[in-house]
Amino acid sequence: MPTTSVEDQGRPYWERHAKRYDRSTWFLSRPVPRMLELAVGAARGKARVLEVAAGTGLVTTAIGPVVGELIATDYATEMVKQLDARVRDARLANVRCEQADIYGLQFDTASFDGVFAANVLHLVPDLEGALASIRRVLRPGGVLVAPTYLHKETFLAAMLSRLFALTGFPGHRRLTSATLRGTIEAAGFTVVQAETIPGPFPIGYVAATRP
Repeated sequence: MPTTSVEDQGRPYWERHAKRYDRSTWFLSRPVPRMLELAVGAARGKARVLEVAAGTGLVTTAIGPVVGELIATDYATEMVKQLDARVRDARLANVRCEQADIYGLQFDTASFDGVFAANVLHLVPDLEGALASIRRVLRPGGVLVAPTYLHKETFLAAMLSRLFALTGFPGHRRLTSATLRGTIEAAGFTVVQAETIPGPFPIGYVAATRP
């Protein structure tokens, strides 16, 4: 797994906050039910799915029941512990939890029908590299589902984002719905569904296929 200093910049933050992550983000939860509804719809019936940056498993436990096989990953050791506990509590025998870095996914090329990357694209240091890594493991016709907090979509979101930065939050970019979609398209994907879900930090929901 890659361990360069750039890629590891945010890792200590997530290791420290893993156990209290769900409690600390409750005030951002307004867009989450709609995001999960859309994610479940995109996942339904997929035979083999990968989730990157799965965190504590919010999306994992939502989509797990509707797919054949789900490999849920995160690069932070403590996050994987929380993820694994949540999956076991949900009794999802078709879900496997692993530690993995988004830049060094150790899976065969074109081996997944879907890749889910929820609320991570604003956090990765190298967005183009992350999307290229995802694209490699996604089969042609497979779907990338990338709901992402939009830290620049509204004035309130931009102000909150600056406050978050003062706490050491490891964000690397402030996206709008337009820049999120444009970046995904520039990485070689075809956007098939896009929706902006209102909230303190709006979520830009994007589903895109690999041609």
